[in-house]
Amino acid sequence: MMPTPLGDFSYIWPYWAAAAFGYLLGSIPFGLVLTRLAGLGDVRNIGSGSIGATNVLRTGNKGLAALTLVLDGGKGAAAVLLGAMYGPDTAVLAGGGAFIGHLFPIWLKFKGGKGMATFIGVMLVANWPAGLLCCLTWLAVAALFRFSSLASLTAALAGPGYAYWLGNWQIMELAAFMTVLVFLRHHQNIRRLVTGAEPKIGAKK
Repeated sequence: MMPTPLGDFSYIWPYWAAAAFGYLLGSIPFGLVLTRLAGLGDVRNIGSGSIGATNVLRTGNKGLAALTLVLDGGKGAAAVLLGAMYGPDTAVLAGGGAFIGHLFPIWLKFKGGKGMATFIGVMLVANWPAGLLCCLTWLAVAALFRFSSLASLTAALAGPGYAYWLGNWQIMELAAFMTVLVFLRHHQNIRRLVTGAEPKIGAKK
């Protein structure tokens, strides 16, 4: 019999299940669903084309943007909470799966949001002090510079550092993985920040 490097399926299936569950939960496109239910059309046709709260805000509906923010963060938090019922490893896999699902939802041909709300939702449950520090970092940068993308990039970059400082290596690795994807999804924003073309928070585009 050939050896199985990752172990027998009866042993590893909970980990695959946690990641798959997290992905399906994270792939629910709340921004798109809410704007359509509100009669505002397809949010992907305005602004950055993202389904996240910042782009929903460009519709002019602040309440809808706030609800999108809460729900996008909530699905990341819920994935970690449910995964934690079976142990810390499944919690991390479920949280990582939810984050990937938000960025690359199968229902939208793998074109989703940019991930910061889900990032913070995952972090708040996986390691609440690190998650809280990420929130405060985002708020501080957003208040100072009025760029959602810059606030997201700064908070995401700080996330692994906060987890390391708090001594949680597993969450540091998860945060680092999510940070790389946040930067990849913000590549256009980074270009606009450099050229001075990035719209500020609340600006319609």
